[in-house]
Amino acid sequence: MAAKVLLIEDEPNIIEAIGFVLKRDGLNVRTHSNGVDAIEAVRRESPDLVILDVMLPGRSGYEILEELRDDAQIGDIPVLMLTARGQARDREMAERAGASRYMTKPFANAAVLEAVRELLGQ
Repeated sequence: MAAKVLLIEDEPNIIEAIGFVLKRDGLNVRTHSNGVDAIEAVRRESPDLVILDVMLPGRSGYEILEELRDDAQIGDIPVLMLTARGQARDREMAERAGASRYMTKPFANAAVLEAVRELLGQ
């Protein structure tokens, strides 16, 4: 059975690009576009991996990640954080919040696929 990836991102072009690359690789991709109920989406979808944007409508990816990590049922899901901000401070915030990996935009599709495969243990 294909691994399930939940992509929490609000930019349609990024959703389309990442979704295409991951689906082409045989992964089951679900999407969610706001931060307000992102945790509920993670619970509902039970993904093997979450790709999480930092800047989302309603809540930041950092807040979502901290809540996810504090939840015993879903706290161990690997999370690849995406952000347009690549300063060292942003990377440190992602690491403190519990990100498994951190990637800055723009990124190469091959790099995203490589990170996803690594986090899924493929």
